[in-house]
Amino acid sequence: MPTKIDSPSADTSIAKWVAVDSATAKIVITGKVDVYSLANTWTQIRSAQDEWLKKAGSHSLTFDASGISSLDGSGIAFLIDLEEAQKKAGGTFSVVGLDSRYQPLLKEFDPISNLFPVPVVSPKRGFVVSTGMAAQNLIDDAKGLTTFTGHLSADLIWSVRNVKQVRWSDFVNAAVQAGIAALPIVGLVSFLIGVILSFQAAIGMKQFGAVSFVGPIAALGIVREMGPLVTAILLAGRSSAAFAAEIGTMTVNSEVDALVSGGLSPIRFLVVPRVLAGILVMPVLTLYADIVSIFASMITMLAYDIPFINFWNGMLQIVTIEDIGSGLIKATLFGVVISAVGCLRGMQTGTGAAAVGISATRAVVSSIVLIVLVDGVFAYISYKTGF
Repeated sequence: MPTKIDSPSADTSIAKWVAVDSATAKIVITGKVDVYSLANTWTQIRSAQDEWLKKAGSHSLTFDASGISSLDGSGIAFLIDLEEAQKKAGGTFSVVGLDSRYQPLLKEFDPISNLFPVPVVSPKRGFVVSTGMAAQNLIDDAKGLTTFTGHLSADLIWSVRNVKQVRWSDFVNAAVQAGIAALPIVGLVSFLIGVILSFQAAIGMKQFGAVSFVGPIAALGIVREMGPLVTAILLAGRSSAAFAAEIGTMTVNSEVDALVSGGLSPIRFLVVPRVLAGILVMPVLTLYADIVSIFASMITMLAYDIPFINFWNGMLQIVTIEDIGSGLIKATLFGVVISAVGCLRGMQTGTGAAAVGISATRAVVSSIVLIVLVDGVFAYISYKTGF
């Protein structure tokens, strides 16, 4: 004889859990089955099923729906949940007595395996595969950078020949954003660089009684290297990311595609004004950074009893116009790299909520790497030519 479980977890107002034997069970459900009547029944029946599945070996569950007067979507979901639990445990599930008017609704979810797909575990990449993919990405990025450089060079020549067609309003906005707005941070960092560089050099030079040479040497290092490099890194983190985010947002919103559809060149329309702005503001900011850093070094040397006039005379003997020109030429190249890479990463923006942020990050990283490369090449050229 079938035995009925009378535990509170199985006995509900609309459903009965009936254990026929150790491997067979039945669920008898009556009345109106909806989201309200299933509020407690669902959890109780599923708990009883889980306990039964743990004890049974080969198990078969029958759902008796002959007493159902009304059934909605929540009842169908209840059926699917019971069947999925049975199949996951390797058992069988059958429905009897279900009114024919509910059969089409139930068949819409057949097979239920489509509702519970097996998670696909991505295979782990080995070292060789990861290295190959990284190399391929690097090659693709180099190809894109080369292609972009060619297009940009051609359009910069076009801008020289067609001055009136350049978007000078965007040029002014970019110059203000990358130039005037960057004056406070460039001035602050340059001042600190001048102070720190002078103090650190004076500590070592004092041991040899050569403190008077600290100012001229610091000034030479500032105009040739520290001024352009520090300014470039600051603009890479500030302006390059801003360019990438601005153009990246336009790419995500399909505004760049709209320019192409309208017969306009995105490089002429978006990139050329920003690159021209970078070429203009970078030398100006570098000269500003040089002046602030040298002034900070002069103040610092007062702590070692080196007056302004001695610092000034020593600097004039060591620092030449060629040194200043070398730093400004290097700064101009940095300005091209920073603005161009920011625009390139913006135009390479993908889709998704994080795409613009990724592009801004890539712009900063790429700019700094290329700044170091350009600085190294320029240092080698300066070593060979003496400029």
